[in-house]
Amino acid sequence: MGALELDVLLGDVHSLKQKRSVVRPVVAELRRKFEVAVAEAGHLDLHRRALIGVAAVAADAEHVREVLVACERLVAGRPELELLSAHHRLVGPEDE
Repeated sequence: MGALELDVLLGDVHSLKQKRSVVRPVVAELRRKFEVAVAEAGHLDLHRRALIGVAAVAADAEHVREVLVACERLVAGRPELELLSAHHRLVGPEDE
């Protein structure tokens, strides 16, 4: 299992409504393309920042790592967003 936190800065956004119109398509694309659980998970009251959380589960840790890296790459490549930071975390049975 793995988790990814993506802290992003939004471009020309001046309201929470505009923020949703930028973030929702990104969240939907991540969910559709990579079959991950994803949601806006932080900076909910700021209109130019978003924290996007992604979770992936698979039997193979390397596959989880590849999926999370691909998710990060997709977000980093979006012209309307600036990726400020990305934090990856892998959790396995030995972590209990």
